[in-house]
This record gives sequence, structure tokens and C-alpha cells, in this order.
Amino acid sequence: MDLAALVVFAGALMIAAGSPGPSIAALVSRVLTRGWRDVLPFAAAMWIGEAIWLTMAVYGLAALAETLHWAFVILKYLGVGYLLYLAWKMWFAPVDVSGDGSVLEPKSATRMFLAGLAVTLGNPKIMVFYLALLPTIIDLAGVTFVAWLELTLTMLVVLAAIDLGYIVLAGRARLWMKSPRAMRIANRVSASVMGAAAAAIASK
Repeated sequence: MDLAALVVFAGALMIAAGSPGPSIAALVSRVLTRGWRDVLPFAAAMWIGEAIWLTMAVYGLAALAETLHWAFVILKYLGVGYLLYLAWKMWFAPVDVSGDGSVLEPKSATRMFLAGLAVTLGNPKIMVFYLALLPTIIDLAGVTFVAWLELTLTMLVVLAAIDLGYIVLAGRARLWMKSPRAMRIANRVSASVMGAAAAAIASK
């Protein structure tokens, strides 16, 4: 695939993904409350979900997505429900000022992964973005497996760089919260932001 086309794709995606939205808010809130390890499965699921939407856009599967619209709606509300549950737990979370983050239990990791996948797959606007952008840089009718792979890898690199950047910044901010009062305030603010993120995703 032409390098210039990949650069254009990466630039557009960087602008779109770098703008703080509900998913970024959920990431940052979770890091502030529990530490960076806790949110990695959620972030990984978001990237996989984006790759699925990109693939559907590349191979003209928009009609399939429309046919299965109800399934994506169910996924979205499952994700929203879990974000609200996380917000509730954040609000009442015990104060932890150790700054070491939390050791993620297997079940918790699975739940976080499924929540990230549900939130991303429940947002068909992601595919609309790819459907609008891709025809301007490549011929979708003649896309090859190699071109799809290059697009997907570019997408993963861009999203990982942006999301990990937010995670690192939030992790550093968490280290500054040394007093129980500051941590309690952070928990309540994070819970409010997480709840707002869930509401924003549900309203789309």
C-alpha cells in the first residue's frame, strides 16, 4: 500500500482518536482509581473492536452490521451497564494511597476485556468513520490482504500510542495523590466521569 495513503490514514485517525471522548474518559477514570494494570484489558479490547470495525468497512460489510444492528445495541448496553457498575464501585471504593496500582484477578481482567469490547462494538459510528475516510485514500474494491494488514497495523500503532499516553499521564497523576482525602476525591470524580462516559455512549 502507498506510504502516503498510510500517513494520511494515520493522521486522520490520530486526530479523531486523540480527542478525549467517552472511551478515553473511562480509561483515565479507571487508572486514577485502580492503577494502570487494571485498565490494560479494557484498552486491548477497544483496539480489537476497532480492528473489527475497520475490517467490516474495508470488506464492505456495512450491510451485515446493519442487519445485526440489534446485536450491536445489546453489546453497547452491556458495556454501558458495566461502566455504570464500575462507577458505583469507584464511588464507594476504599482509599488506597500506596500508588502501586492493583493486581488484576483473572475474572476481573475478563470482565474488563468484555466491557471494552462491548463499548467499542456497540458504537457503529467507528465504522462510519472508516467508511468515510478509506475511500478517499484507497480503492476499496481492489483492496488486498496485505493492504488490509497494513491499515490494521497502522491503526493499532496509532491507537496504542494515544491510549497508552493517556494511561501513563493518568498513572502519574495518581502517584501525586498521597493523602486519603485526595484519593477519595479522585475516586468520586472518577466515578462521576465514568458515569458520564456511560451516559454518553448510551446516548449515541
